[in-house]
Amino acid sequence: MTIWIFSVLVMVALMLLAMIRLFKGPTSADRVVALDAINTLVVAAMIVLGVVFKQIIFIDVAIIYALLSFVGTLYISKYLGGEL
Repeated sequence: MTIWIFSVLVMVALMLLAMIRLFKGPTSADRVVALDAINTLVVAAMIVLGVVFKQIIFIDVAIIYALLSFVGTLYISKYLGGEL
């Protein structure tokens, strides 16, 4: 079980690094990619925690969160591209 918790802690550390890029990024595209990376790491962490605690609800929430994250990233990309 400790390897799973360690992997979640590594994901949290990577999220913190992505947050630095999110707040400090020189361009809007850098910020969008950092936000997408954070969302991907959150989904991965939810799936790992669902396996560790043997709770299927974490997997369900991760799937919905991933779908909403994908749609949000598409919307932001279209907005930055000038298509909206």
